[in-house]
Amino acid sequence: MSEQENTTTGSAQSLEDGAVRDAHTGRKPESPEGKPTVTVLDYGSGNVRSAVRALEAAGAQVTLSARPEDVLNADGLVVPGVGAFATVMKELKDVDAIRLIGRRVAGGRPVLAICVGLQVLFEKGVEHGVEAEGMGEWPGTVELLPASVVPHMGWNTVKAPEGSLLFEGVEDERFYFVHSYAVQTWDFDVTQPHMAPPKVTWSEHGAPFIAAVENGPLSATQFHPEKSGEAGARLLRNWVGSLRRGRDASVAEPAASPETGADS
Repeated sequence: MSEQENTTTGSAQSLEDGAVRDAHTGRKPESPEGKPTVTVLDYGSGNVRSAVRALEAAGAQVTLSARPEDVLNADGLVVPGVGAFATVMKELKDVDAIRLIGRRVAGGRPVLAICVGLQVLFEKGVEHGVEAEGMGEWPGTVELLPASVVPHMGWNTVKAPEGSLLFEGVEDERFYFVHSYAVQTWDFDVTQPHMAPPKVTWSEHGAPFIAAVENGPLSATQFHPEKSGEAGARLLRNWVGSLRRGRDASVAEPAASPETGADS
């Protein structure tokens, strides 16, 4: 992909807290229309156009890109995923996306991963007896679902935890799944007292499996919200709405003075 780069452009920009900031203004770039900005990561995954359209309908200004400045600057990043676990990991590495995603998460900047995008956030995946390393954001192994029919293709209900922000208003709705592999156990110890435990949503096909995770700035769904009708549209509006609230809070903060050269 000709647009892929590994360096930021413009001498006035510097990497700080996981984002590219303009040293002259002390602020991140804003959408001309005042909408939250979302970059859909363009690393070779198929069917990304439907995600772009769904996010635009949810109220975001969307860019399809793998350029580091687009990935780091956006209010939200969406990581789609279609295909095999190992292939997706390789494609992400090829565009330096694993490092960039890590920068965003470390800086508390929102990321939403979809389908295999969720799977690669775990420690490893095992497909056809071949083990591949994942990003390791969460412990767990992606394995074949123990069902009489795979792939798990079609609509299914989910069991969302109390207080879920993603599933607000759609807790009892059905979502569209297309997958043969999933994470079927959750074992994540919260060792820091100030850290809220992740919110895990479950579904079932042959066995219970993880349908979604909400973990601070990092959220992920095994199903495709962009293909899940009004329920998926509401979920995306919930996520984009959280970006809007974050953007409004950022705008309310005073810009850094030229003398200090740093954000307050």
